[in-house]
Amino acid sequence: MLKLRLSRGGSKKRPVYKVVVADSRFPRDGRFIEKVGFFNPLLPKDKKERVGLEAERIKYWLGQGAKPTTRVARILGENDLIPMPAAGNNPNKAVPKKERNKKEEDGAEAPKAPAAEAPKEEAPKAEAPKEEAPKAEAPKEEAPKAEAAPAAEAPAEEKK
Repeated sequence: MLKLRLSRGGSKKRPVYKVVVADSRFPRDGRFIEKVGFFNPLLPKDKKERVGLEAERIKYWLGQGAKPTTRVARILGENDLIPMPAAGNNPNKAVPKKERNKKEEDGAEAPKAPAAEAPKEEAPKAEAPKEEAPKAEAPKEEAPKAEAAPAAEAPAEEKK
């Protein structure tokens, strides 16, 4: 399956990505079919040098059945080559990390209360297995009988 994806280049902590068409079985930075653009995440979003795409070649490969990865789909959507993909659900993205940690500490106490309510709602479901529990006790009574039978057989073997 063909993919439009990013291939990492650049030095340590200074990434620069190539937008490439590659077989999905090949490694991320390995063999590819064609380079169709580049992406430099270190530059500000308003700079033209941040993203460079060959629109005609990208449209050709999309027509051939190549599927873009989520990140490439967003880049292509921002450049009006494909419809913008639906936004993911990350409610903490805009919150600074320090504030996230504070909310997690405060929020850790709050989810415990709803979690306690959830088993109460599931309590009727739990009652059904309790009714089945006496059925499970019947085999336990049979188990001692089964243990007694081998004990009776053991002396018979000793007699032989």
